[in-house]
Amino acid sequence: MNARILTVDDSASIRLTTRVALSNAGYAITEAVDGMDGLSKLKGGQFDLVVTDLNMPNMDGLTMIRELRKIPSCMGVPVIFLTTESDNELKQQAKSAGATGWLTKPFDPESLVKIVKKVLGR
Repeated sequence: MNARILTVDDSASIRLTTRVALSNAGYAITEAVDGMDGLSKLKGGQFDLVVTDLNMPNMDGLTMIRELRKIPSCMGVPVIFLTTESDNELKQQAKSAGATGWLTKPFDPESLVKIVKKVLGR
């Protein structure tokens, strides 16, 4: 069975690039446009991984992670940040919130696939 990945980003072009890279690698992709949309989709479905932006309207990625970690079915779901931010303090906050990895934009789609495979073990 293909891993199910939720991508959360307010940029349509980043969602497209991410979807193409991951779906071409055989993953099933669901998209969300911000943290609130992502959290709603997480509550309504089962995902093997979340790839999220940090800076988004309505709900940022850090807040979304903190909220998803309160959902019993999402506690063990790995989260990768895909963001323009590279500040070490933000990375530490993300790790404390429950993030598994961090990839800085602009990103190489092959690097994203490599990180996803490593995190998922497939």
